[in-house]
Amino acid sequence: MHNLAIALHKKGYIVTGSDDEIFEPSRSRLASYGLLPEKTGWYPDNITKDLDAIILGMHAKGDNPELIKAKELGIKVMSFPEYLYDQTKNKKRIVVAGSHGKTTTTAMIMHVLKYNNVKFDYMVGSIIDGYETMVGLSDDATLAVLEGDEYLTSPIDRRPKFHLYIPDIAVINGIAWDHMNVFPTFENYVKQFRIFIDTISEGGRLIYFEEDEEVHKLVEDTNRDLVKIPYKTHGYFQNKSGFFAATHNRMIPLKIFGEHNMQNLSAAREACFAAGISEDQFYSAIPSFEGTSKRLQKLGETENGVVYLDFAHAPSKVKATLDAVAERYSNYRIVACLELHTYSSLNRDFLPNYKDTLMNAWKGYIYFNPHALAIKKLEPVSKNEILGYFGEGNLKVFDSSEALFKEIMQLKSKNLVYLMMSSGDFDGFNLTALAEELLKQD
Repeated sequence: MHNLAIALHKKGYIVTGSDDEIFEPSRSRLASYGLLPEKTGWYPDNITKDLDAIILGMHAKGDNPELIKAKELGIKVMSFPEYLYDQTKNKKRIVVAGSHGKTTTTAMIMHVLKYNNVKFDYMVGSIIDGYETMVGLSDDATLAVLEGDEYLTSPIDRRPKFHLYIPDIAVINGIAWDHMNVFPTFENYVKQFRIFIDTISEGGRLIYFEEDEEVHKLVEDTNRDLVKIPYKTHGYFQNKSGFFAATHNRMIPLKIFGEHNMQNLSAAREACFAAGISEDQFYSAIPSFEGTSKRLQKLGETENGVVYLDFAHAPSKVKATLDAVAERYSNYRIVACLELHTYSSLNRDFLPNYKDTLMNAWKGYIYFNPHALAIKKLEPVSKNEILGYFGEGNLKVFDSSEALFKEIMQLKSKNLVYLMMSSGDFDGFNLTALAEELLKQD
């Protein structure tokens, strides 16, 4: 929401906002543009007939006093995705959906377009170098690239966000159950992607990962008049000098690595082709792509080892990330640290899905904060229960981040890869400082 506020401010709109909690970095970034509210909280007097529209975020519930006032005055209320569609409805929209990899795929497409001087609007779910905001809107671009999140639109609109974008070019890169608090069964979760396919504009393009069984099944079942474009994992190899994408006549050095990123690269390639980018333009741009924040983000590297931070939290994401690191650093020992932070990951009914996801780790550490269980109104779960759900491996469970990192600090050794995985922040622990300390050699 704060990215959208800044983007609209830069476009020349008058923007105001309210919230009862504003955290960093949102607070500092809003303040730098003069957009930070004078005080936190909800104040109905802020809502007047002078407003053209109100954009409702997920934090404001249905009984919000400002929202009630807006309805009384008949002011137009829009959700974040509704507004993005409204701003891009006259443009060709690329929407990237899937349970994992959509942020990286979206960022790859943006990188290639920018490299080739193609103007576009965008919305992406992570900070990317070279972009001041995660939302960009303009009057002159004819193309928009949007990350299609399947989570709910707003407290008063329970549709998934990606149902509202009406893509001309749609990407589905994989389906693995997530967000069980709003999609209580796997079947219900898969249904959302079926609906997404039904929202694609008539005659539009559907780019899909044909090696994913669920995605392939959905595409086969649809009778929509669409151009269906399957893709597979891009060819690749690695050696001592680095990681390379490969075609029959090209060898492309990359700054990213891992099989899952090669799936993302294939998806981005097809989407760029559909947007008019040539093969030469794509492969000229992609070597300089460095990834996004918290997606295998390198926090530090020395001759002693390397530390990565990744957003992985759902079982399929955890396994894919760990497998990628294990393949890239085959001569290293991996110390994997996973924070269980989301509603699904802390739910006893969902936890069995994590079985064997940390098998490739030399040592695996699992962290959860008991307070998070209470906040999410979930039943308490013991350390031993969690160990049982994860299955075999050299694993330990912690309910104190301080105790966890104290133990990890004792592992100081050469040829270690430390992999921190979380959609949270390990209770605010300074992971950059930790990385620096871990890579010191006494």
